[in-house]
Order: sequence, then structure tokens, then C-alpha cells
Amino acid sequence: MGVMRLGYVHTRVTDLTESLHHYHNTLGMQVMAEEPGKAYLKAWDEYDHHSVVLEEGGVGLVKLGYKVERAEDIDQIEIRAQRFGTITERMSKGDNLAVSDGLRIVLPSEHVIELYHDVEQTGTATGTLNPEAWPRDLVGVGVPRVDHALITAEDPETLERFFTEVLDFRASERVVTEQGDDGQLIGSWMFCGNSPHDIAFIKGPNAKLHHFAYSLTDWNEILRAGDLFAMDDVSVDIGPTRHGITRGTTIYFFDPSGNRNEVFAGGYTTFRDFPTITWTADQLAKGIFYIGRELNERFTSVLT
Repeated sequence: MGVMRLGYVHTRVTDLTESLHHYHNTLGMQVMAEEPGKAYLKAWDEYDHHSVVLEEGGVGLVKLGYKVERAEDIDQIEIRAQRFGTITERMSKGDNLAVSDGLRIVLPSEHVIELYHDVEQTGTATGTLNPEAWPRDLVGVGVPRVDHALITAEDPETLERFFTEVLDFRASERVVTEQGDDGQLIGSWMFCGNSPHDIAFIKGPNAKLHHFAYSLTDWNEILRAGDLFAMDDVSVDIGPTRHGITRGTTIYFFDPSGNRNEVFAGGYTTFRDFPTITWTADQLAKGIFYIGRELNERFTSVLT
């Protein structure tokens, strides 16, 4: 059984036209389809039809989509999820544009995830036959792909157990109140592939989004993104800087509706036998922002 990767992030925005300017002109995503009050976008190095859905009407996360390897994986995950005690619902082909049938699950944190086995593939901007290294007509930052999301949960231990027992994710890094058996979980960074994290969550209110992130190649691209954010008057939260957790380099910033985005580069490679790294709460600021070692109030309190 295998969840392979994050496939799409579906989020609400207050003004679709204003948001499309941010996600297309600044970040460089391409609009693949539009419906009344809704737009579907993809980055240049993604094969699937879309990876971000913007829906007008508020802020925050609607759902996350994860692609599984085989259709039969859906059946196994459904059994596991029901045994765990979560709410499940079958979804039909056509419920989501260009996405196959699958399974919808309400997580213990009240977030919604969707698992599917097939999606229409429209191809990357460089193709698969003798491709160039990158397309010459990139817009703005030119983000290549969506990377991960971070959500909040009142009970992160139960959520971590769900992702482990139901979806076969593993924790690359954890933050606990103190070392030893008495330490309570504050946050978990979990992977299903080979990246440092495909999902992460920290203690906080249920059903909230902290951020979703785009992968960039290296530190130079992070700095270039920062320049473009300045040119386009994007509201920057933190960065450019480095994480201790995941070792990645980063900038956190906000879309026009107040949803937090991230550009992320670097980090280590994980494998199925990757040993979990543990941080204690007294070192959390260093874990999140390795260089400055300081958390601002906005970073921990502003959620959508």
C-alpha cells in the first residue's frame, strides 16, 4: 500500500482576481481551468492537471489531495481509517476536476484529505523528450512544484498516529515538551516519499492551515524569490533564512487573502528506515529558524 505524494492543495481566498495575480504573476503558476468562483493552477514542472485550487469565499484550507500508487490502495486505507474511527466517504470521478474516484477522510484534526489513484496528466512545460533544463518563459518566481503543507491540531499525537497507522507515513522529526517518556508531542514532520516532509502539523486549533509550500532548487532561488516579493509588495512573514528542522532554506509570505505560503529549498533525503530526529521545546526557536533562533508572535498565531 502506498501514498506517493501530495497532489493538490485546495484553499479559499477572499478575492479570486487578486489571488490569481499573486499565484500567476508573482509565483508563476499557470491557470489550467476556471469555473465560477474557482480556479485550477499548476506549476511548470508538475505533470498533473493542477496542484492548487483557489475557491472564492473566505480563507483557509478546504482539503488536501494525496495520490496513491494503486486503485486497490484506496480499499485498504478505507478499512484502516474506519478501524481508527475516522469519518470516511467515497468520492466519485468528477467530484474533483480531472481527478479519479477515491476516498475522502475527515482527520482527527477536522481537516479533510482526499486520496485518489489517477489524475489527468497535462505534462510539464519542458516535456519528456529531450527536455530543456527549464522553460524560457517563466513568470515571476517560476515555482516548479507544490511541496508540502503544515496544519494545526489540538491533539498532534493522535494525528501522528493516524498518519502512521492508516497511511504508512513516518516521522522525520518531532518536537516534544521534554526529553524522555514524559515528553508530550508539540509537532511532527512526516514523509511518505524521500523528502523531509510531505505533511507537518503543530499543536494548535483544529481545522486550521499554517502554510503550504513550494519547492525551489537552492538558496540562490530563495534569494531571487525574496527580491520578487519586494518588487511585488508581497507581505513577507519570515526570511530568507534556514530551518533547523529539515535543514531547508525558506521564506514565509502571505497571499492577498492572508493565507501563508512558503518557498522551500534544500533539506535532506529520507528513506523508510530514516531515524526520527527529536527536538525539545526549549530549542524550538532554533529548530524553526536556525540562524535567528527567535519566533515572532505572528508566526505562531496567524492561521487561516
